[in-house]
Amino acid sequence: MGFLARERQVAPPGWNRWLVPPAALAIHLSIGQAYAWSVFKTPLEKSLGITGTQSALPFQLGIVMLGLSAAVLGTTVERRGPRWAMLMSLIAFCSGLLISAVGVWAGQYWVVVLGYGLVGGIGLGIGYISPVSTLIKWFPDRPGMATGIAIMGFGGGALIASPWSTSMLTAFGATTSGIGKAFLVHGIAYAVFMSVGVLLIRLPSPEFTAEKVALLKDKPKANVGFNVSANNAIKTPQFWLLWVVLCFNVTAGIGILEKAAPMLVDFFKESSTPVAATAATGFVALLSAANMAGRFVWSSTSDIVGRKNIYRLYLGVGALLYLVLLTAGSTSTPLFVIAAMVILSFYGAGFATVPAYLRDLFGTFQVGAIHGRLLTAWSVAGVLGPLIVNAIADAGKKAGHVGPDLYATSFYIMISLLVVGFVANELIRPVNPKFHEPAAAGETGKPSPQGDDEATVAKWNEAEAAESADVEEAEGVVKK
Repeated sequence: MGFLARERQVAPPGWNRWLVPPAALAIHLSIGQAYAWSVFKTPLEKSLGITGTQSALPFQLGIVMLGLSAAVLGTTVERRGPRWAMLMSLIAFCSGLLISAVGVWAGQYWVVVLGYGLVGGIGLGIGYISPVSTLIKWFPDRPGMATGIAIMGFGGGALIASPWSTSMLTAFGATTSGIGKAFLVHGIAYAVFMSVGVLLIRLPSPEFTAEKVALLKDKPKANVGFNVSANNAIKTPQFWLLWVVLCFNVTAGIGILEKAAPMLVDFFKESSTPVAATAATGFVALLSAANMAGRFVWSSTSDIVGRKNIYRLYLGVGALLYLVLLTAGSTSTPLFVIAAMVILSFYGAGFATVPAYLRDLFGTFQVGAIHGRLLTAWSVAGVLGPLIVNAIADAGKKAGHVGPDLYATSFYIMISLLVVGFVANELIRPVNPKFHEPAAAGETGKPSPQGDDEATVAKWNEAEAAESADVEEAEGVVKK
């Protein structure tokens, strides 16, 4: 299709690069609705007669599919371009919401799981990675800030979706009819909003090459003069060390996020200042705000202090803060809340900073595809973190434990994981040149007549032509 052809996505001369972050935000603010799934849990349990474990299935499957689809389709996203990817994300994510509406109306919860978790999860994965490589190409001088803006939208999506969903359930009713209507409105509204991103997104023009050189002249460290393909990246120890870093940083953060409200209540239940359930709800909102703010503030800071140094902060200080919660968390509610908020800011920042870290290590050629494969760490952490905290807390309750004792073992585990992640980050070194792609026009950091994007397009076309030739040759052998 002409509109979706990669060549048609290249910006005209003079295109304002600051139009690209809003395009990315249009996608990430929409798919960030996934973080507001908890709004639908109780209404679904009551209206469909399902358990709490069952009501969590669509969200859990959605996160798993996010990582898997990003890993499997990452290379296709790079080849087809951001407009194609954003449109596919729109179709899958909004279709998932519409399928969920039909499932609720029909009283068939498995259709909700299929729609929101499987189909919608694919939209989450494609939409999450689609703006990343494009933003990094437009902002070579500030890659951490650029990706932080977009990924901040994913963390902040719940701040919009949560009150909006609650108001719809109040207006429509928390019945199968009302829940179905809420899913329907979500599906239509998000389709309209995401289409803005599809229409706005552009790839850098050849003329941007000269501007890129000017942007980087005062920041020589920001210029990456090499590229590594996605297939070669996963052969490097750097990729797997960074996989461990992301997985354990996310595990530590999501362990608090998933059980935030009951954790706060449990910590102070036996103290002189117990926390009410309504106050615990406000704590969840504060954590969401910290999660969103950290994605922009800390990732922008990484452009100044460097990616390795900022992850030393996330992992090292994160471990110390868990130790503070473990030893003194129950003595002061403000201390507990502040420490948890900082941990959650590191959790969100880990997501926002990792694309720039990948760019520093592997270049910009297939950074979106590499990012997609790295997000399998999120899929593992999304199961691991809640499993550690919930299983240990449930076992503690059966053993008669109360208060902070319910979480002591899980906090020790989180500290250990963060220490392992800290060591993994220290072991990361520049990628061996044997994994670098051969130098080509537009890939050396020097000006060229073609420009960065045309060189990349040419490389994709060459790869596709070779693939087609192999297929034709194979078909000829079969015919003979």
